[in-house]
Amino acid sequence: MCRIKDCNNSKAENSQTCQLHQGRWHSHITRFGRQSLLGVRRLLRRTEEERQEWLPPINREVQPHDQPTVETRPKDNYFVAPHFYCVETICAPCGVVIAWTKFDKSESPTKILDFLDSVYPTPELRPNYICIDKACAVLRTAIASSRWDSWRETTRFIVDSYHYINHRITDYLCRKWCNPAPLNGSAPNLVIVENDDRGHPHYKRAFNTQACEQLNAWIGGFQSILNKMTVNNFNWTLHALLFLHTQKVIGKQNAKRKSQSDDTDESDEEVGIDIDRERE
Repeated sequence: MCRIKDCNNSKAENSQTCQLHQGRWHSHITRFGRQSLLGVRRLLRRTEEERQEWLPPINREVQPHDQPTVETRPKDNYFVAPHFYCVETICAPCGVVIAWTKFDKSESPTKILDFLDSVYPTPELRPNYICIDKACAVLRTAIASSRWDSWRETTRFIVDSYHYINHRITDYLCRKWCNPAPLNGSAPNLVIVENDDRGHPHYKRAFNTQACEQLNAWIGGFQSILNKMTVNNFNWTLHALLFLHTQKVIGKQNAKRKSQSDDTDESDEEVGIDIDRERE
């Protein structure tokens, strides 16, 4: 059948559309047919400043990562397969992957809340803090939709340290309620005091708020492979990657605990030897 939406005519020979929509098909071939995979990759890697006037434009509507959702125009043809917008992950501060899902058209605050509700359906399961790059937008949506009533008793939404640098300048709500390291004593579990090599005390974030961003950077190395997969193959491959990654993180944590335990045991033995010598 013709690959124009809502058209039930048969396709013409050597074409993806019927005779009525041949102009649409030829227009598509003219714009995208000569772009090789290598050329597309090279264009995607270029920044806006590096693009020259003679290069073909990249017509992709992309939502800024922590900005309001951009409304996209509905597609009226089936010339190419659609893509999911992004993979959303939930990580522990140590890097262990707790859950993941796919968002189809955008990373809206409503979808984030729905994802959190599915992973933490009851108050007993919810963490004290949930760190999101757009936590202030999620907080606004939760309050406006009355969903905040079920979260406010157990959880606080905070912005990760990297994105908070820009948010705090213009967003009072973010600066007031989503600060990842407040120094006014309102969140003592997020900030701890440590001493440097000279014994001087200084404040330090208690948790790694960039765990998900670091995981995203690692997943990005497999993007060129995953983008070409069908949905089922994508789900299986990504789940296997995240499972192996989590097993590796847990292994490192166990090795670190064992090393710390061995150091403590050696220290105790040395103290015991010194005490015995003093007694002799």
